Amino acid sequence: MNFRGASRANASSGIGVADHSKNTFIELQRKKVHRYVIFKIEEKKMEVVVEKTGEPSESYEDFAASLPDNDCRYAVYDFDFVTFENCQKSKIFFIAWCPSTSRIRAKVLYATSKERFRRELNGIHYEIQATDPTEMDLEVIRDRAN
Repeated sequence: MNFRGASRANASSGIGVADHSKNTFIELQRKKVHRYVIFKIEEKKMEVVVEKTGEPSESYEDFAASLPDNDCRYAVYDFDFVTFENCQKSKIFFIAWCPSTSRIRAKVLYATSKERFRRELNGIHYEIQATDPTEMDLEVIRDRAN
């Protein structure tokens, strides 16, 4: 952790959040330069960092395929849709991805750090906790958004 506050650790989980992580989320939220952002906990630094961003043209399938099969991640996804009234809308989903095949240490680390990290991301509309792809299927996202 540097003295300028590039990362602020939480006393309970000991995890910091890199400024770049917060700034990348703001780019998704306000500037719409990313369709999604995948975050991982850098265990050596004990800090949440950006692992991958998706272009605005990428699909939900591209996003889901970017999540590892056997490790935990946090992600935000900007879901665009049209309402029944024919209005274009956008909702931001926070997804806590923790597949059952993940290491126990990773599951504990991500579970104990989730609330601290999520509080750093102002403007999340919905949260989904997923342990397998069916729990965060596109239909689940659509149902929550409408």
